[in-house]
Amino acid sequence: MRRDVFRGYRREDGSVGVRNHVLVLPTSVCASDVAEKVARLVPGCVTFHNQSGCSQLACDQALTTGVLVGYAANPNVAGVLVIGLGCEGCQASLVADAIRERTSKPIKCLVIQEVGGTIATVDEGVRLARRLAARAAKAKRVECPVSELVLGTNCGGSDATSGLGSNPLLGRLSDMLVDAGATTVLCETTEFVGGEQVLARRAATPEVATRILEAVRGWENYAHRFGEEIRDGNPSPGNVAGGITTLEEKSLGCIHKGGHAPINAFYEYAEPIGRHEGLVVMDTPGNDPTSMAGIIAGGCQLVVFTTGRGTPTGNPIAPVYRMTANPDTYRCMRDNTDYDCSETIFGPRSMDALASELWENVLDVCDGRETRAESMGFVETALPHLCNFM
Repeated sequence: MRRDVFRGYRREDGSVGVRNHVLVLPTSVCASDVAEKVARLVPGCVTFHNQSGCSQLACDQALTTGVLVGYAANPNVAGVLVIGLGCEGCQASLVADAIRERTSKPIKCLVIQEVGGTIATVDEGVRLARRLAARAAKAKRVECPVSELVLGTNCGGSDATSGLGSNPLLGRLSDMLVDAGATTVLCETTEFVGGEQVLARRAATPEVATRILEAVRGWENYAHRFGEEIRDGNPSPGNVAGGITTLEEKSLGCIHKGGHAPINAFYEYAEPIGRHEGLVVMDTPGNDPTSMAGIIAGGCQLVVFTTGRGTPTGNPIAPVYRMTANPDTYRCMRDNTDYDCSETIFGPRSMDALASELWENVLDVCDGRETRAESMGFVETALPHLCNFM
């Protein structure tokens, strides 16, 4: 009988985390090194290098702020230490206030120019982070139903085995979670191109269908503004070397990650995702760290990531569980790959047997088992830009 519970951290707002991090959150590039030094000195803390947060137009600043707030609000985060420089657009106080509007978790805030420089900020940051970590450590894992999960799906370094094996297997997992009352998220809009009509026909409402089609057209028009075609850079050289011939072929393989369930909602980048919604779509770029940043800022507690060629990409907030249906890639990049699902293509086990095994593996990760990316400390994050820095 399939397990239907995992052991997670029940938060005050009712959401459930599968990790219990203290997030040291840099509001801009100028605060990122200080945040990294603080996080490195305090067990239980995570951070990332934020290349944005300053010299941005209002629309881009709002996008950056949305991701920062979404990261902080993710149920995998128990407490937040916000660190800003003091003169950037994404002011620490503004970000902290926006986080407080979304969550009641403890938040501390430091401004480098007010504390007295980077050394003083690191010292004070370590003191505050230790207090947050001590409070977080009091949280205990409890049994939670699988329906509390918001699972992100992603693919990168795709090859012919992705669309044939690993993506359909992930789609089977997605369907199983939807049937259990969870939410699963399909993203990477630029990799719907050529398959968008297939997705639109699965939309639960005409509005969702329209938004899927409009999002794909929006990305194509965006490239046209620069005199470019999306197909000129996609498939990538690695995709082509792996046997993918056209973007349409890549897209038809990519969308297998969403299984066969109806698409119940469409979300803008980093928009908060509802629980118990079944299959939904978020509009993100195809770039792996950026697409994962969007869905994790939206609330995904974990991401299952398929790859054909292999990739080490991780994330500071959510575990990234990576699988491949290419046996050569698994042998070559075993350090970075959690699951060899090449039997989806080569047998002897059935897709049903592999889906059941993947289900158990994913729930083990929810229970606390580290993914390869986590154990190796990979936390790549890239935030999208609507326009260039000013």
